Amino acid sequence: MAGSRSRSGASHGKIIALWLCRCIMQAKAFLVGALMLSAAFSGCLQDEQPPPPPEGPSLPEGVFLTGPNGLNLSLDLHQPLPLSFVFSDVGEDGAEPSIGITSSGCMFFTAFEKVMRSCDHGESWEHMNSIFQHPSTSDPWLWVDPVTDRVFDVQMVGLLTTWIAWSDDDGVNWLGNPHDSGPIPLNDHIKLGTGPWTDDGYGIPGQMDPVYEQAVYFCYNKGVGIFCYTSFDGGASFEVGGMVFGLATENGGLHGAITTAPDGTVYVTPRVETPTIVVSKDNGLTWVERTMGEDVGTPNPRKNSEVATDSESNAYHIWVGSDFGVYMSRSEDSGQTWEQESARVSPIEVISTTFPHIDAGDPGRIAITYLGSENASELGLPDIDDVAWNGNPHYATGNVSYYLYITYSLNALDPDPVFHTVRVSPDPVQIGSICLNSGDCRTIGESSNRNLLDFNDLHIDLEGRAYVAFADGCTGSCATDNNSTPEDSRDRRGSVYFLGSGPSLYEAVDLLAEFE
Repeated sequence: MAGSRSRSGASHGKIIALWLCRCIMQAKAFLVGALMLSAAFSGCLQDEQPPPPPEGPSLPEGVFLTGPNGLNLSLDLHQPLPLSFVFSDVGEDGAEPSIGITSSGCMFFTAFEKVMRSCDHGESWEHMNSIFQHPSTSDPWLWVDPVTDRVFDVQMVGLLTTWIAWSDDDGVNWLGNPHDSGPIPLNDHIKLGTGPWTDDGYGIPGQMDPVYEQAVYFCYNKGVGIFCYTSFDGGASFEVGGMVFGLATENGGLHGAITTAPDGTVYVTPRVETPTIVVSKDNGLTWVERTMGEDVGTPNPRKNSEVATDSESNAYHIWVGSDFGVYMSRSEDSGQTWEQESARVSPIEVISTTFPHIDAGDPGRIAITYLGSENASELGLPDIDDVAWNGNPHYATGNVSYYLYITYSLNALDPDPVFHTVRVSPDPVQIGSICLNSGDCRTIGESSNRNLLDFNDLHIDLEGRAYVAFADGCTGSCATDNNSTPEDSRDRRGSVYFLGSGPSLYEAVDLLAEFE
């Protein structure tokens, strides 16, 4: 039995062995088949690539989120502001425009000899001419006093005198008298602004007896010097003031607008090589100068540096640096000291800028505008003088297009402020060079590249909504054709962009909605 059981066990073992062998052979056959099938399919799929990894978050075209070096910030750490802007065509030529908004919501736009008004949020515009408005002008200026609502219309008659008119009823009626700003050699770049009376200088109680709630300042160029005067009667007369002596102004004239802070500090900006502020704390009786920006310098020709002050009298000075980016320096002690490490406001993608302007609301909440180009491929190519182009708008090639940009920051006083920039114009504002020196403009085609003149403007209303006035040089077919040239870009259409919806520059207002 034992032998029988042994044979039987051996026989069973053979069966198992045969079964395992058969399984192995079947497995091999399956593997061979799978390999052959895989090989067959691999020939069909060899051109297919694995799916790319999912892309990270990105910003829409023309939107930038940058730090104080102009570099893009991580969208994992920062989110762009919900900024939406509305366009309005003033309907008239409007180079060198200025803009102001009264408490009623009426927009005023001045350029050349015209004062235009819109009280329906840019849907329509009308002429608001006054009997005190001169029929011809150069370098006009408009200012709305944010305290009294008085609208000032300042018209320069040639280079000899200035007519100043004002309205206290949204431009319906005007008063005023010509103000003789002096004899030749010249008076130019007229500016007017208002601000609080101080307890020093002209504002000492009892020394003068102002009949107008605000001090009114009038400044202009005479030769290479800046002359500034103070009015005690709301702009009807300017009896005190004169040349701003002994400052950088001896080397350059008036540059930007007059800015006043809630504490009465007054700022004007001269056109000099080193970014400079001229400051008065006694309503224009005395002036001191402060410099900054030596780390980035300025270009040549130079156009428009500007100052804004916020509700706590912090000051922000912006200008175009020598690399043609927009830069900023801040003062947190009413203009006494300024930081010497400049912050870049414009993204590094914007390689050429001009006409920077700024306004502020609450501390750290600012809005800035400028014309800029992203045509980096043109750098180093022959410019209009057949010299390697370095980004200077004055010499830009015919392949460079300039757009309007608006930048917001809600933390501009932080060590590392965040700048939210939108390229707001869908088509170019100018194609080719922008003449920044009236003695060196070029005739391109049948007209000059001086069409945009010297500046644009930006102001906020009492709700903290930003408004930008600019001249559009590329309209009609120039804006719609894909092959437009500098010869096609010689318009100067008065135009406005304002914030439709987005954050107010006053924190208590929060988000602003579009007008109904």
